[in-house]
Amino acid sequence: MNKKILLFSLIIILISVSVSLFSVRIFAKTTQHTLSENPQPRTPAVRPMSSGNLPSFEDAAERSINAVVHVKSEFLVRPRFYDDYFGFFEHFFGRPSARSPRSPQRVEGFGSGVVISPDGYIITNNHVIQGAERIEITFNNRRTLPATIVGSDPSTDIALLRVDAQNLNYLTFGNSDEVRVGQWVLAVGNPFNLNSTVTAGIVSAKARNIPIISRRMAAIGGGPPIESFIQTDAAVNRGNSGGALVNLYGELIGINTAIATPSGAFSGYSFAVPVNTARKVSEDLRTFGEVQRAFLGLLFVPMYQANEDNNFNNMDGLRIERITPGGAVEVAGLRVGDIMMEINGRPINTGGDFFEIIGQLRPGETIQLTYMRNGRTSMAEVLLQDNEGGTERRVVKEW
Repeated sequence: MNKKILLFSLIIILISVSVSLFSVRIFAKTTQHTLSENPQPRTPAVRPMSSGNLPSFEDAAERSINAVVHVKSEFLVRPRFYDDYFGFFEHFFGRPSARSPRSPQRVEGFGSGVVISPDGYIITNNHVIQGAERIEITFNNRRTLPATIVGSDPSTDIALLRVDAQNLNYLTFGNSDEVRVGQWVLAVGNPFNLNSTVTAGIVSAKARNIPIISRRMAAIGGGPPIESFIQTDAAVNRGNSGGALVNLYGELIGINTAIATPSGAFSGYSFAVPVNTARKVSEDLRTFGEVQRAFLGLLFVPMYQANEDNNFNNMDGLRIERITPGGAVEVAGLRVGDIMMEINGRPINTGGDFFEIIGQLRPGETIQLTYMRNGRTSMAEVLLQDNEGGTERRVVKEW
């Protein structure tokens, strides 16, 4: 009797195992068939930013990469070596033929740009497109479009382009005044024609004044340079010019412009125009056709340079050295020797601090200027002027 019960139990167990194995095979085949017919998307979804979700490199890169474009510029240039070599032969043998090296040659340059609106406005560096006969924009999806120059400003090295397109990916503006030394940032651009390259670093310094724009302005002439860069150690190389510097929320906080290098390649530090300056310049170019630049009508020297008696207890501020008759600060009652301490509550201890603040303002706007005279602190309301002493904004061309 026991043998019969044991045999019956074994038969039941074998039947159960067979049914289970058969079911697993059927489920596996069904699953494989379903996945092959309905492949899942491989691009991760963008996660919303919230107080419970910290920003990341991946989020910032995903928000930025499709809004940064490759800018190709075509120029007609006369080879420089003609004057050195072929000028000698022209002197003795007459003018050269049309095919000689003196004839203009077509040269291509490249850089980056940042789409700032869905209807095709793009910020880049002035030196990327200055003098270009033709400009072509390539998007991250390899789509190409011709671009026109809305306007440019050599003083800040910012230019505004436009392409005929709608519903473009674009970056939102951050606030460069809130950028902090030590925070993480990403540089997005096209170094060495390598499209859509992302590098990471930290903000190394703010309001950095380097003579890069001054040298360019000396070569082409024009107004005073405005140099107050965000310095980072994110890798930037030739071709990154005009590209995006973003925070970890994917917000645009600067336009990559220059590097400090003895070799021509990245050597540890790069410099970006603060986005508050770039935004103001681009809005002026779009609205008025030219930059509406504010002037106070003065020359100054930082206190750490002006302190002849080496009294280092008071090194803050900018001492007024010269005032333009009828200029904005003279009208407001300031004098030579006054020490400017703050503009609209922001400390000004270097030329970079001063030019960054003033570069974001327009003629006709009013600032609160805190200054010191004979050891006493006072405040003056200053109505900003243009370079001709006016306070009205001039419209050259509207887009």
